[in-house]
Amino acid sequence: MSVIYVLLTISIVVAVVFFTAFIFSVKNGQYDDTYTPSVRMLFEDELVKAAPEPESKKLNQPKENNQ
Repeated sequence: MSVIYVLLTISIVVAVVFFTAFIFSVKNGQYDDTYTPSVRMLFEDELVKAAPEPESKKLNQPKENNQ
């Protein structure tokens, strides 16, 4: 019967430790924004400028007749 008291005491101590860690993490802002970090990797950091079209590609295109 004394084993139950020991296990009950240990489980209460572990529960108090985890509850204290949870309160500490909430106060430090660990759970403020859970959505933005998951989608941040989908956006590029900088805008990519369009590369200028090479001159050889411009010369090979058919010219339009304006007549």
